[in-house]
Amino acid sequence: MLEQLDAVLLARLQFAFTMSFHIVFPAFTIGLASYLAVLETLWLATGHEVYRNLLKYWMRVFSIAFGMGVVSGIVMSYQFGTNWSAFTDVAGAVIGPLMAYEVMTAFFLEAGFLGVMLFGTDRVGKGLHAFATYAVAVGTLLSAFWILSVNSWMQTPQGHVIGADGRIAPGSWWEIVFNPSLPYRLVHMVLAAYLTTALVVGAAAAWHLLRRRAAEESRVMFSMAMWMLLLVAPVQILAGDQHGLNTLEHQPVKVMAMEGHFQSHPEGAPLYLFGLPNMRDARMDHAIAIPKLGSLILKHDPNAPMEGLESVPRDQWPPVPIVFWSFRLMVGIGVLMLAVGVWSGLARWRGRLHDWRGLHLAALAMGPAGFVAVLAGWVTTEVGRQPWVIYGMLRTVDAASPVAAPAVGASLAAFVVVYTLIFAAGTTYLLRLMARPPHGGEQGPAAGQPQHAAGIMPGGAAAATAGPELRR
Repeated sequence: MLEQLDAVLLARLQFAFTMSFHIVFPAFTIGLASYLAVLETLWLATGHEVYRNLLKYWMRVFSIAFGMGVVSGIVMSYQFGTNWSAFTDVAGAVIGPLMAYEVMTAFFLEAGFLGVMLFGTDRVGKGLHAFATYAVAVGTLLSAFWILSVNSWMQTPQGHVIGADGRIAPGSWWEIVFNPSLPYRLVHMVLAAYLTTALVVGAAAAWHLLRRRAAEESRVMFSMAMWMLLLVAPVQILAGDQHGLNTLEHQPVKVMAMEGHFQSHPEGAPLYLFGLPNMRDARMDHAIAIPKLGSLILKHDPNAPMEGLESVPRDQWPPVPIVFWSFRLMVGIGVLMLAVGVWSGLARWRGRLHDWRGLHLAALAMGPAGFVAVLAGWVTTEVGRQPWVIYGMLRTVDAASPVAAPAVGASLAAFVVVYTLIFAAGTTYLLRLMARPPHGGEQGPAAGQPQHAAGIMPGGAAAATAGPELRR
C-alpha cells in the first residue's frame, strides 16, 4: 500500500505532523518564560508571597513544557537530512549557520540558566535567581528570533548568491537575517505566544474559580491573564493587518489564496466571509461576500484593483481550500480573544471579575484556543507558500530526498504512534498540574528532590544509621 503513495507527500505529512506537535510547546514556553519573569519582578518589587507562590507553581508547568518542546524539536532537525537532503544541499550554506546561531545563543542561554531558575529558588540569592529567570526568558525570545529568521528568509529570500552549480550561498548576512518579512513574523508570533499563555493561565484560574476553591493566587493570575487579553489582543489584530500587507507585497499569490480570489477584480475586490473554494472550476461556490471590503482592508481603498489566481500559472497555485479556511480559523479565534478581553474589562469595571460565572466558563473554553490559532496560522503560512520551499527559487518537489515511499511511510507511522503516546502522557500530566490550585507555601519543581547525590550521605547521618558492628 505504501508503494502506491507519493514519497514527497509522505515527507511533507511527516514534517507537518512533527511540526504540529512541536510548535505548540515553544508557543507556550515563550509566553510562560516572560510571565515567570514578570512574576519574579513583582515578587522582588513588592515582597508579596502570592507572586512567589505563582512563580513556583508555573515553574513546574514550564519545566515539563520546555522538555517536551526540546524533545519534539530535535526529531524535526533530523528530517532535513533524511527527507529533505536536496534542500539542505542547495540551501545548507544559509540555513545551517542560522540554525547554529540559534543553538549557540538562545538554546545555550536557556540551558545554562534553566537549572538555576527551576531548582535555585531557595538555594541561591534573589538577585541570581532573578537573573536566571530573565536569561531564560531572553533565551526563548532569541530562539524565536533565529527560527523565524530562517523561515522568513525561505518566505522572502534576499542577500544570497547562486553559484554555477545551483547552490545558494550567503552574500550579505545582514540582508539574510533581517529579510523583509522577519519583523512582521516575529512580532506576530511573539504576541501569539503571549496570548496563548494568557489563555492557558486564564483557563487554569477560571477552573479553580468555578470550583470555588480559588485562593488569592488564582484570583491574581486570572486578573493578570485577562489584562493580557484586553491589552494585547487588539495589538495582535493590528500586527496581523501589517503582516498581511507585507505578505501582499512579497507573496501576492498566498494572499489570493487566503482571500479566495480566483478572478481578478479591477474595480475593487469583495471580502469573502465564507464560501467553498472550487479549485477545479477556479471559483468560489456558495460565497457570502461584502463588496469592495477586501480592497479596503488590503489596499485601504475600496475601489483598488486586486489580481486573482487567474493571473498566475496554475502550477503555482497553493491548495486554496486549506489556506482559505485555516486563515479564517485563525482570524475567528483572534476575534474571540478580543471579545473575552473586552468582557473581562467590563467585568472588572463592574467589580465582578472573580464572580462572573459566564466569563469564567468562556475563559475555560478558550484555554486551548491559542494553540489552535498558532497551528492555523502556521498552516496558512506554510501551505500558502506552496509549491515552493524557498519562495520563487526552489520547489518542494525538487527539495525532497530520493527516498522510496515505503521508507518515509514507515517512519511516519512510527512517529504517529510514539508521539501520540508520549505527548498524550505529557499533556495529561500538565493538565493534572494545572488542575491543582496554587496555594501558599508552593514548593516549586525542587519539591521532593534529594539534597545529596545518590549514594552519598553526610557523616553525621552515616554514623547515626550505621550498624553496631560498624560503630565498634
